[in-house]
Amino acid sequence: MARYLIVNADDFNLTEGVTRGILAGHRRGIITSTTVMVNLPGLERTRDLAREAPGLDIGLHVNFTLGPPILPASAVASLVDPSGHFVRDRERVGDVGALSEIRDEAAAQAKRFEEVFGRRATHLDTHYHTHRLPRVFEAVLEVAEGLRLPVRAVTPEMALQIRGRGLPAPDRMVGDVGAEAYWTAQNLVALAGTLEEGVTELMCHPGYADDTLSVSSYCAQRDGELQALCDPRVKAALGAAVVALIGYRDLAAGLERRR
Repeated sequence: MARYLIVNADDFNLTEGVTRGILAGHRRGIITSTTVMVNLPGLERTRDLAREAPGLDIGLHVNFTLGPPILPASAVASLVDPSGHFVRDRERVGDVGALSEIRDEAAAQAKRFEEVFGRRATHLDTHYHTHRLPRVFEAVLEVAEGLRLPVRAVTPEMALQIRGRGLPAPDRMVGDVGAEAYWTAQNLVALAGTLEEGVTELMCHPGYADDTLSVSSYCAQRDGELQALCDPRVKAALGAAVVALIGYRDLAAGLERRR
């Protein structure tokens, strides 16, 4: 069985510096896919920049923890604070968020994506992996099922549940954040030689750490990840290990061919 790698850069549209960094990582490095936060300012500008990279898969980074909702705050009262913004607590939405409000806001974000980009997202995941929480997972799966979109599987168990809905999912995900850049050229080269068979999603957070990135706890590390993802040794190691770089569109197309 062959080995495939989707390299997904999270947080497209977090800031213009992050957006530009992701696009650079696609042009010069191994990034094949990204997911965009549609509830934050600058989305039309991000769309225009993305036109420079037609080969980059762009999915939806469903967000319940940063900025305002797409829906009126009164329609998602369980998800917002008194100012009408999401609460920056990755566990809270799974504890107190109303299932119907989580689902409706996720659907509204998917609709906003379509309105701005003129097409459907290539796939869905969530900011801070909130869909690992059962209530959020159910809501995201409902939206994805209605749109026939692949979903990120944070764990192999989640992959089985996603596929149980007839939706594509990678077999596994690798990646995290930390005090230093999580991905370095050295550990990317090492990963190339140890990837399991099937489809692995590599989650990363590259970008240019501009002055507006104070909204993120993962700032200077983004420059380090971008450098690693663009290091020519990494692409060479993937080639030597016969690992094929693909996107979520390839994953979905493979499922359709098997039906």
